[in-house]
Amino acid sequence: GWCLLPQSGYLHPDEFFQAPEVMAGDILNLQVYYPWEFLSSSPCRTVVFPLITSGVTYWVIKSLQQLDICSSCINSYTLLVSPRLLFTIFSFILDYSVYRLAPFWGADPWKALVLLAGSYVTLVFYTRTFTNTLEGLLFALLMVLVSSRKSSGCLAEPTSSSLIGVITTAGFFNRPTFLAFALMPLFYWAGLIVDSQKSIKTLINHFLKFILCACFTAFVFMTADTFYFTSVSLDNLYSTNKTSLIDVIIQLHDKMVVTPFNFISYNLNPHNLALHGSHPRVTHFTVNGVMLFGILHILAIAAGFKMLKKYVHQLMLLRWCYRGPPGLLLHSEGSPTLLLFYFVPLAFLSLFSHQEPRFLIPLVLPLVLFSASSNRAVKWKLLIVLFNLLGALLFGCLHQGGLIPCLFHLEQLIHSPASSSHSQHYTLLFAHTYMPPRSLLNIKKTDVHVEVIDMAGAAEETLCQTVEQQASKFICSDCHIFIIIPGTVRATITKCGVSFKNETLIFPHLSMEDPPQIPVLSSGNWRSQLGLYILELNRDH
Repeated sequence: GWCLLPQSGYLHPDEFFQAPEVMAGDILNLQVYYPWEFLSSSPCRTVVFPLITSGVTYWVIKSLQQLDICSSCINSYTLLVSPRLLFTIFSFILDYSVYRLAPFWGADPWKALVLLAGSYVTLVFYTRTFTNTLEGLLFALLMVLVSSRKSSGCLAEPTSSSLIGVITTAGFFNRPTFLAFALMPLFYWAGLIVDSQKSIKTLINHFLKFILCACFTAFVFMTADTFYFTSVSLDNLYSTNKTSLIDVIIQLHDKMVVTPFNFISYNLNPHNLALHGSHPRVTHFTVNGVMLFGILHILAIAAGFKMLKKYVHQLMLLRWCYRGPPGLLLHSEGSPTLLLFYFVPLAFLSLFSHQEPRFLIPLVLPLVLFSASSNRAVKWKLLIVLFNLLGALLFGCLHQGGLIPCLFHLEQLIHSPASSSHSQHYTLLFAHTYMPPRSLLNIKKTDVHVEVIDMAGAAEETLCQTVEQQASKFICSDCHIFIIIPGTVRATITKCGVSFKNETLIFPHLSMEDPPQIPVLSSGNWRSQLGLYILELNRDH
C-alpha cells in the first residue's frame, strides 16, 4: 500500500540512476540522464538486472499503451511506481527466506518475521530500485541454499551446487561487493560438503558443478553486456556481406565487456572513491549499523565481543594445557555462525573509505535471525517499534521528500492541455536538491521544449549568475523558467535581483545537506523550512 501511495522520500540518486532512468531512455525513448557507469566508454554496471526489473515493467506499460488497453499508461506515477512495485513483490523472497531459515538457526519463525516486517529497512529500502536491494535478495537465497536440513532434523547433504554457483556469479555481476556477503555462506557450504562426503570423487563433482555453472552464468552476463555497450559497433559488423559469422564472433570476443572488473578497477583507486565521499573506516560499525538497525546492531556487537572474549579465554586455557587452539566451527549451528555472517561482510566493507548506510541492507537477514533467537529482542520491543517508526517517517517521507511530488507537478504542467495546444518552452533549474530523475517528466527525446539544469549544491554566486543568464534569455511570451529550491535556502534567490509571479510550496521536504535551523523551526516559519519551493520567474520584472 505504501509503495502504491507512493513513498515520497528520495533516499539516494542511485535508486533511479542505476536502473529506472537508464531503462526509461532505452525502452520508452524518454529524455534521461545516463550516468557514467552506463556509458560505453566506462561500463561498470551490468545491464542484465536493469533489463529484467525496470526494463520489464516499462516494456509492459509501453505495450499496454500501444495496444490501447490503457491510453495514458506512461506517466510520472507509473514510471515511478511500476519498478518499485516489482521490487516490493521481490522483497517477499526475504520473508520466505526468514521463515525457512529461522528453525535451522534456532530462531522462532514468527518473531523473526515480525522483526523483519517491522524494520524500516524492509519497508523503505527493500521497496526501492537499488542494486543493494537485489544484493540482499540474492544473499537471502544463498543462505537458504547453504542451510538445508532433512525432515528428520539432521543436516542434509548439499545438493544445490549448481544453483549456488549461479547465484554467487549473478550477485557478483550485480555488485562485486556481493563476494563479501557470500564469503561466509560459501565457507559454511564447503565445510558441509567436506564433512558429509567420504568419496573424493563426489567432493570434486560438487565443486566442478559450482565452477561450471558459475562460468556459464558469467558468460551469459558478459555476452549481454557486450551486446548492450557495443551495439553500434556490432551493427557496423553486419553492414557488409563479406563479414562472416566467425569474424563477428572473433570481434565480439575482442570487445568483450566485463563490468565487475571495471567496477573493481574504478573503486580500488582512492581518488575515485574520494569523489563520492570519504568516511572513517569505522563508519559502518559506529554509525551506519546503528542508523539502519538501531538496538539490534548494538546487541549484536555486545554478543560479538562476548563470543570473542570467550573464544580468547578458551584459547589461552587450552594453550596453557598444551592441547592446541580450539576450533571455531563454521558448520556449528546457532549464534556464533550468524554473528560471523553479520560481521565478516561488515568488516570487508569497512576496508573501503566510501561507506554509505545502504551498503549494509543485506545484513538485515542474519541480524533478524540472530535477534529472534533466545528472545534477545523481546525486552527492547518498545524501543524497536519507535526506532522503526521514526526511520520510516524520516527516510520514507521526509528525506528529500518534496522532489518526487515536484516532478509529478511539473509533468502535469508540461503536459497540460494549455501547454499542448501551442508550443511552450520550459526551463527547470534545480538547486540544492538531489539529482532530479528526468524520466519522471515523461518527455520524449525528440521534444526540445524542456530544458533541465541541475545546479546541485552550487554556491550563492554561481546560482545567481545562472539565474541571471536564464533571465536574460527570457524574451519569448511562451517561455517559462522555474527554479526549484529548498525552503532553507529560499533567501538566497531573493539576492539574485529577480522576482517571481508564482510560488508553489511542496511539503514536506527535508534536506540534510541544507538542514533547517532549530530556532527557525520553533517559529511560525517552520513549514517553509521543511518545504520545497517551485518558483516561476516573472517575465515583466
